[in-house]
Amino acid sequence: MRVFHVGPDHSAELGALPEALPAAGFVWVGCEREEFGGVYPEVQAALQRWGAGTIVDLHLSDLLNSQLPSQFDDTSWYELLVMRRLGPGNGGGTGSLGAVDTSPVGFVVFDRVLISVHPAPPALREHFAQRLAERGGGNDLRGGSRLPTSPAELMLRMVNHIVDGYLELRRALSRDLGALEQRLLAPRSRFSDWRVLLDARNRLQELEEIGEDQRSAVQEWIDALDEWPHEEGAEHRRERELLRVRSRDLLEHVERVLAHVRRLEQSAESAMQMHFSALQQRTNDIMRTLTVLTAVFLPLNLITGFFGMNFDALPLIHSGTAGIGIAVALMLVVFVALIVYFRRKRYLGSHRR
Repeated sequence: MRVFHVGPDHSAELGALPEALPAAGFVWVGCEREEFGGVYPEVQAALQRWGAGTIVDLHLSDLLNSQLPSQFDDTSWYELLVMRRLGPGNGGGTGSLGAVDTSPVGFVVFDRVLISVHPAPPALREHFAQRLAERGGGNDLRGGSRLPTSPAELMLRMVNHIVDGYLELRRALSRDLGALEQRLLAPRSRFSDWRVLLDARNRLQELEEIGEDQRSAVQEWIDALDEWPHEEGAEHRRERELLRVRSRDLLEHVERVLAHVRRLEQSAESAMQMHFSALQQRTNDIMRTLTVLTAVFLPLNLITGFFGMNFDALPLIHSGTAGIGIAVALMLVVFVALIVYFRRKRYLGSHRR
């Protein structure tokens, strides 16, 4: 567990949970999920000591649940937001399509306290801890160098980083799916890895469901933000408007994730349809070629069958070598004439123009 004090113009890591909240700024408590299961009584006692109110037992269960979907819930004293992260996994599956980490990250937002529960390894917590340390002594508070002014703003920054993690992952997803599509559409390939393709489609459907849950959770957060009690003062109004801007930007990023996942799904579905169309076209070409060959050799078989009948009065039977030459020439003429006819009808050869 790491504890940080984020002030108006500086931030510092605390060694433990303080006895009282600092006079200015807020406290951020970041825990790993496995660790939080053992320290939440201490966190609850600190929240009670700070007068922030404790976390409801059902929400504690949600924070400890590693399979919880993205969701939002609130009480009169805090908001709970759970977001499933999207990033490269450490293994399993085939390619990036089968190795996507979708572990949930939980946030509990009080007025002056933020509690975040991360899966192991807590890369998100370490990333923002490093950013706070870099800005801890800085005086430039403009733009990206500005320290967060409230627990809600820091939470939105971390959630936005979670969503942006998919935007970094999409190149690998597009590359792996593109390679799979190339194998599907290769002219002379005999594609047989249908399980890989099915796993890829299932993974994309799972990512779409995660994106839908993320969008619903962020939209509920925005609705709850609009219902917060209005406080007097230009500074409070500015902070509230900044939270709305960050929330809308976050929602737009989630929409981009959903749109990209759906494009990948459509691309995979189109590749499958094109693959089956190519197979059908190839089968039609083979059947057409066999039909033409049958049509070419049918009259030749008729000629050989005619002269092979056991009768003595057939023409050319007693003509010696001349009869054989005439029969062979007749068959060659019929053969060439049929080949020319079928090529003109475009029953043979390539149909490309």
